[in-house]
Amino acid sequence: MAMRLADFILRDMERIVAQWEAFARTQLPAAAKMEVLALRDHAEEILQAIAKDLGKPQTREEQAQKSKGLAPKIENAPETAAQTHALLRAHSGFDVRQLAAEYRALRASVLQLWIDDCGANPPHLDDVIRFNEAIDQALAESLDYFTAQVEQSRNLFLGMLGHDLRSPLQSIQMTATYLAALNAGEKVSAAAQRLISSGARMHALLDDLLDFNRTQLGLGIPVTQALVDLAGLCAEELTEIRSAYPDHPIELRIAGDVQGHWDGRRLRQSLNNLVVNAVKYGKSGAPVQVVVIGEADQVRIEVWNTGDTIDPVMLDSLFEPLRRGVRDENDHSSLGLGLYIAREITKAHGGNIEARSDDGETVFRVHLPRNQRADDEQND
Repeated sequence: MAMRLADFILRDMERIVAQWEAFARTQLPAAAKMEVLALRDHAEEILQAIAKDLGKPQTREEQAQKSKGLAPKIENAPETAAQTHALLRAHSGFDVRQLAAEYRALRASVLQLWIDDCGANPPHLDDVIRFNEAIDQALAESLDYFTAQVEQSRNLFLGMLGHDLRSPLQSIQMTATYLAALNAGEKVSAAAQRLISSGARMHALLDDLLDFNRTQLGLGIPVTQALVDLAGLCAEELTEIRSAYPDHPIELRIAGDVQGHWDGRRLRQSLNNLVVNAVKYGKSGAPVQVVVIGEADQVRIEVWNTGDTIDPVMLDSLFEPLRRGVRDENDHSSLGLGLYIAREITKAHGGNIEARSDDGETVFRVHLPRNQRADDEQND
């Protein structure tokens, strides 16, 4: 009778781990300077967990869930060996393909060694099925932790990069402003204005990048609330947008009491993103309308434009990050984050944002709840 796979794994652990190490050593360049212990990292613990799993009775439903990497998580349990292995491989410089290749190689080598050991005795088919399910579960655990670690590291790097770029950019902008004030001739003034304009676009890109990274790290967009009059705020912001887009009429209408406690700088950023988006994707020469309406417990901001109707299927994904429209493909002043950041700013204020598009008309509607502090001041 052939030896059961769980018993074989425990008996031949060293031989299996040696093959794991030999394969891991081929994963360059990460493995080039790794010692034996690092190459064998958690291999024995992963195999012990698999052997233990093979010895436990399981229902067909439990087996099916494992084959999809969806085995139930045990509350307050420490990281599994596969999860810890993924974190260490990420720190060692492995990429996701190399991590997955380790499990493919482990699957193949264990089954081949076991079948060879069985000789003329047929291997237990159920052990093969259960082993593959256990490998699938371990691989899923590793990939989830690996990708989360890589994404966090990338976001931290981009956040630090964006922060560090602010100082040299500020120096460039200050120098350009100084040159513009010298009145050193038309060519110098024109060059200084180009630097100022390009610096402003770079500053906006860095702001978007840093805000995006904060949300990806789970920190959200910070807001500092104070009493704000949206009538004046919107008028000032639209004046600046009109100067950047002189060929696009932008109209403003205010109705009711539009004061409340919000972060004025963040609301200007959100309004700018929504209006510039409307200008870019609206019909050329057609006005963009901004309507601010004060209601009993909230203020509603609406940004309207006319042009191509947005497909209903696309509406739900408009606010997802890093999405750029066809007109943005050659526009390096956009990261495809404008609508996403507008949504996150609205969420940070306890509000929500929605989009509607039909009959050649598109509207983005922001609902901003009045802060309780604003209500208290009005009642005094």
